[in-house]
Formats: sequence, C-alpha cells, structure tokens
Amino acid sequence: MAKVRLDDIVQHRFARVNGVRLHYVESVEGGAAEAGADLQRPVVLLLHGFPDFWYGWRRQIPALREAGFRVIAPDLRGYNLSSKPRSVFSYSLDRLGGDVVALIRHLGLQRAHLVGHDWGGVIAYWVAQHHPSAVERLAILNAPHPAVYQRELRTLDQLRRSSYALFFQLPWLPERLLRADDFAALRAVWRFDPQKRSAWNREDLQRSVEAISQPGALSAALNYYRALLRSPRQMRRSRRTIEHPTLLLWGEGDRYLSPRLLDDLGPWLPNLRIERFPEASHWLQHDAAHAVNERLIAFFSDAASYSEATSSNNEQVSPSR
Repeated sequence: MAKVRLDDIVQHRFARVNGVRLHYVESVEGGAAEAGADLQRPVVLLLHGFPDFWYGWRRQIPALREAGFRVIAPDLRGYNLSSKPRSVFSYSLDRLGGDVVALIRHLGLQRAHLVGHDWGGVIAYWVAQHHPSAVERLAILNAPHPAVYQRELRTLDQLRRSSYALFFQLPWLPERLLRADDFAALRAVWRFDPQKRSAWNREDLQRSVEAISQPGALSAALNYYRALLRSPRQMRRSRRTIEHPTLLLWGEGDRYLSPRLLDDLGPWLPNLRIERFPEASHWLQHDAAHAVNERLIAFFSDAASYSEATSSNNEQVSPSR
C-alpha cells in the first residue's frame, strides 16, 4: 500500500470555544470533499505538549485513522494558529481544560478518548478529574499525574530535571534566549533529544519553527509554566483520583521526568496500566511510533488484554520499535 501523505488525510478547521479560536485538524476519509462524512467513528483527541503543535502527532494520525478512528488534533491555545491571549492567567488549567471540553462539545460529542503528551497529558488528567463525563478512556505519554509530580518536586532529582521550568518563570529572558539564532535551542531539542535521530527531518523542523514563531506563540507556550506556578490553588485541585481506564506509556530515557513519577500511582489512577519503553526518550511518540500506535489502537478498541488490566501499576516492559 502506498504511503499516505499526512496533508492528504486531514482537513484544517477552526472552532470558537471557551472564549478563544482554536485551530485543529481532523482526519478525513477519501479526501477533503468527504470531510466529516463518517461522524459515527469513535473519536480520539490528541493533545500535544511543549513546544509542539498538532503536527507533533504526525506519526499517530494516519495509523489511528486507518484503524477506524476519527482523529482530532488541535493546536492548544497559544500555539500555532490558535488564539494567543496575553495574560498569564489565560493559561490556567481551568482554561486549558475548558478548551478541550468545549471542543468536544463543538464536535457534537458527549465524550471522547483523550491522548496527551507532556503538557497535553497534564491537561488530559485535568479534564478527566474535573469533567469526567467528557472522557471515555485516557492515554498518557510521558506526562506525570499532577499530585505525584508535586510529590517528586520535593526531591533533588526532579527539581534538577525541572530547572528549565523555573527558568521559564523569568520575564522576557527565556523568550529572548529561545528565539536566538532562529530558535537554535529548540532546534537542538527536536534534533538531539529523541533517541531516534530521524524523529525530525528538515521539513519537520521547518514546520515546527514556523509554528512556534507565530506572533505571541513563544510567550504563550511559556505562560503555561508561569500560570501553573503562580496558582497554588490549581495545584491543590489537581490532587484527585481518576477512575477512567488509563494507559500510561513511558519512555524511560526521559531527561525531564524522573522514573519515580511512575511509583505509587494506585491512589490516583486505580484503573491504570503502565508500559515502559527502555529505549525511548521524552519524545516517545516518535522514538517508538509503531509500538505506541499499536498500544493506542488496542486500548481504544477495548482489546481483551487491556480490559483485564484494571489493577494499579499493572506494568509491561515494551520494546522500543
């Protein structure tokens, strides 16, 4: 079968929700002319992290579509073509989670499967905690449960790994340094952070730089971190149990997040299955794209192997492939 071009199987759309204009792509069957024709397919909503945009799911969208899912991948508020409010507090978890719920409603749905990576995972946890009826199943890639993250921030290891987030609290200086030399620092992250060196090719890098260089996008992305640390109440409200079936996929080569974030998750995620990828980085969806796609499709298809995995920390070591 000929390789499918991503741009041929998605249509770009906009939605006015929760006081902002969100850009998103939606998978389509048989080309743009038939976009939205099959609205009965189960919906998977893909939430990207920092400093990504919808295109960070380029290796998942075709596979999920081929497996029979209707795939929606938004630019989160502040990113790429979505609205970029100036206020730091416009990027609170309440606002970010509200965007996701409002987008689900805009799509004419009561609930959807959620997949989140990095910040997208933090938002997915929040939606499941505060708007449980909007979530069918939850899949997380290298994003910590907020309560466990707060616990681990008391350790020197995680504090060191999170030092960049503390740096982002400064005004203007992080923007200046990240923007220098045509976003050289972010280019280095995309090129050299993943275990798989081909994770970002020249076109991927160019598209990623174009997205983060949209007016106001870089400050908006940093405001996620600023808003989180400036609102202790948000942190307290994130200490809630999530009852949904949850799949946590984890690249063990993550240099930003401690492996201890996988410990003692039972009280917070009682219906959890963890799968570890020893040879993958924080950028798991690229380092182990084929394996990640297989796990997501099986999980959302309610395969028997997953329906039985309802005890906390039921782990399976997965090869990175």
